[in-house]
Amino acid sequence: MSAPVVRPMRADDLGAFAEITATSYFEVDARTYQRSWPDPVRRPAARNDHWIRRTGRALVTDPGGCWVAEVDGEVVGGAVSRVRELMWILASFAVRPDHQGQGIGTQLMAAAMHHGRGCLRGMFAASADPGAVRRYRLAGFDLHPQMMLTGVVDRSAIPVVDRVRDGSAGDVDLMDSVDRRTRGAAHLGDHELLLEQFRPIVTDHTTGSGYAYVDDDGVPVLLAATNRRTAAGLMWEALASSSPGTQLQVRHVTAANAWALDVGLAARLAIHTNGYLCVRRMKPPTPYLHHGSLL
Repeated sequence: MSAPVVRPMRADDLGAFAEITATSYFEVDARTYQRSWPDPVRRPAARNDHWIRRTGRALVTDPGGCWVAEVDGEVVGGAVSRVRELMWILASFAVRPDHQGQGIGTQLMAAAMHHGRGCLRGMFAASADPGAVRRYRLAGFDLHPQMMLTGVVDRSAIPVVDRVRDGSAGDVDLMDSVDRRTRGAAHLGDHELLLEQFRPIVTDHTTGSGYAYVDDDGVPVLLAATNRRTAAGLMWEALASSSPGTQLQVRHVTAANAWALDVGLAARLAIHTNGYLCVRRMKPPTPYLHHGSLL
């Protein structure tokens, strides 16, 4: 077996790297999930298609942040990172399980971080995999445990929420403004990707502004607001759209966003720990629930 070669990612690498991430993430989930959680599921085909489109867009917007590792001409790992204004974001990072522990991840991380060399801040979501977490801490990132809310929403607990409407592409300027206030950088073109996959809801009033992207189950997969009360209202509006009896998983809640825990507890959801938010030269955003790859 030859030494690994780290090189820029190409469009024809997307399929192979998609399979590596699906396999690696499922393997970590299977090792770390708690018995009270639903059984881990490997990324389904529809989500894999979204992953490929999202990563393909990164090849256009951030070619310097997209890398793969090859061994004997076969892709065995990769890293995808983005720069949005002055923030570096690690979107995807995985090494095939049978090639882990050989220094490939360290090389990929160094290549991806070079893309963000001019950034003031950095942020990404990480699994609970001990080897990966060690690498992130050694790279200079602060580790903030994430929590996950699970269960079926108690419909009787849902309050009336005023002044929340369906959003659209016409709200992107408002969303970017809230992004800058909460996380220090706008999502910019990433909103196009989010609008393709999720339903946006928006509120813009003198008492507060914010938005959320909501998936088909009623889960807020990204939420940002100018204050906690507005954020809580957006989260309630998202949960209210869930079908009765649906098991939900609201991920990526940090301790800085205790307002989301309060909403979850009021909705009779359970709290579990699940991975880390890794940040550099910044605090965890709030009021904010980050997206897993677009942050």
